[in-house]
Amino acid sequence: MRRGAGGSDGGTVTFLLGVVMLIMGAYLMLRGIIVRPSFGWGSVAFSVGGFPVTTGFILIPFLLGIGGIFYDSRKYWGWIVAAASLVAMVAGVIANLNIRLVSMSLFDLLVILVLIVGGIGIMLRSLRTTSLP
Repeated sequence: MRRGAGGSDGGTVTFLLGVVMLIMGAYLMLRGIIVRPSFGWGSVAFSVGGFPVTTGFILIPFLLGIGGIFYDSRKYWGWIVAAASLVAMVAGVIANLNIRLVSMSLFDLLVILVLIVGGIGIMLRSLRTTSLP
């Protein structure tokens, strides 16, 4: 006996239709988002306990870690300091992103949401087992 999507009696074509709808809706949603960084060398990356941590403050330990790596690469403190500073820089960039939706009509938004939610619904429907009469 031939099984459908997910080993259920549902249809593979129905599952693929749901995947296509979900991908189209997600693509249109992501095209409608504008991301602008507000990250600069003198700006505050994030705060720790009310203390502002600037990007320059993160750069100093990063450079010390890189110097330690070049001095003796077998010492772990250089690798740890450089990696922690790099993680802090990436976190600062992500924390300072400004994300906005572009202006779109209500119809555009409804089409996007119907594609996303409808695609998920069709995918889930194709995975359930159906009893044939």
